Amino acid sequence: NLSNHPAFVAYAITCVALCCNLIFLWAYSGAARSKAKSTPNPEDASRFSSRLADIDPPEIARVLRAHANAQATIVPFLALGLVYVLAGGPPGAAAWYFTVFTVAALLGYLGSRQPLRTLSFVVAAISLLALVLHVVWLLIAAGEMAAEPVTCTELAACGRSTEVNQSHAPVHDPF
Repeated sequence: NLSNHPAFVAYAITCVALCCNLIFLWAYSGAARSKAKSTPNPEDASRFSSRLADIDPPEIARVLRAHANAQATIVPFLALGLVYVLAGGPPGAAAWYFTVFTVAALLGYLGSRQPLRTLSFVVAAISLLALVLHVVWLLIAAGEMAAEPVTCTELAACGRSTEVNQSHAPVHDPF
């Protein structure tokens, strides 16, 4: 059961936190647009008594950039995190990758707090790169293990099908 695996639990908590961050930024962009009474859409300008603007005011543009930056890092991180968990990455390393990236992503994107914003970007980027390298290493190791012959006894030990074909080689039933 995957929900009992510590790496998956760490991933699930990370996923919830990062998705909440994206939802917050999405809602905050709407709130900033409403407060500034500015919109790029004619139908919204007439409906909400806002001014029509081709260019977003600075307070709206900052939130939109923060949201775009968050999406650009969070989406690949969540995809790689899932591959890491499914590839059998160790839970201890998962907790470190997921915690470091999440804290960095939550701290740095909004506001004009330098050098915190740059530092959080660098920490998140290093965490993402480390996760990429670890996923590649796990997949290479899995590929090498798949190339090794497996006996019927080894398959039975992990609960896999041990049917034997005519050549007496084990047949793996993935379902």
